[in-house]
Amino acid sequence: MSRKKKTLLGWIRVRRLPAILVALLVAITWGQGKEQDFSSLLQQLTRVPSQLASELEAEDSPAAAERFPTVDAHRAFQELSELEVKGRAPKTGYQRNMFGQTWSDDVDVEFGHNGCDTRNDILRRDLQDVRLKPGTFDCVVLSGHLLDPYSGKEIDFERGKDSSSRVQIDHVVALSDAWQKGAQQLTPEQRRNFANDPRNLLAVDGSVNQAKGDGDAATWLPPNKAFRCYYAAQQVLVKWSYGLWVTESEKAALEQQLRSCPQ
Repeated sequence: MSRKKKTLLGWIRVRRLPAILVALLVAITWGQGKEQDFSSLLQQLTRVPSQLASELEAEDSPAAAERFPTVDAHRAFQELSELEVKGRAPKTGYQRNMFGQTWSDDVDVEFGHNGCDTRNDILRRDLQDVRLKPGTFDCVVLSGHLLDPYSGKEIDFERGKDSSSRVQIDHVVALSDAWQKGAQQLTPEQRRNFANDPRNLLAVDGSVNQAKGDGDAATWLPPNKAFRCYYAAQQVLVKWSYGLWVTESEKAALEQQLRSCPQ
């Protein structure tokens, strides 16, 4: 990272520190009267530096968002208005396997039962110049080129032990977030569908995906601002489709991004 970026990042962190401390104080005060998941709170606070670093390194890339459908903001606002608003439930009992086998093909959503695992389905959908492994029935992706919607970066993907993680498949609505906002009440089949639903999946820059973690719209947004409208609308669609809820701060963040959508 250049000296200029390091200096800027340091300045931003100093300027943001009081706000972070105030947020922590408010949360602690609020938590004295209500149950509060402090591990989740601390996770959100520690995510701030990585979010800022990602934004400094990202390119505001409309081109990375152009391949996605135009957002119907009116419909998104309507779906958002129908979502229940309440606090985050405890994370107790959450494990990845509560959403079924990773990248299972045994699902009743698009690409289900086509003989390919979901990760390769999404790589074939989202990458350009795809090269497939012979003898896999056009299933396994060996290489391709990604214009990452989250960061605006161009990434050359090569399948391999040390290289595959450069491109990861992100759950737009994270599984842990879903678990804490209604997915506990879904059937095992519904959770398996949720985890493999192409509407909730994107091939993205691996490092940016790691920075996101299980954040919702109130704690994390794609560094590429040109993609935030679509990202917010897709989160709303997924939560609406599966009957999940949002928190007050999450709803406010989603509304803000939907207002930025081109009319």
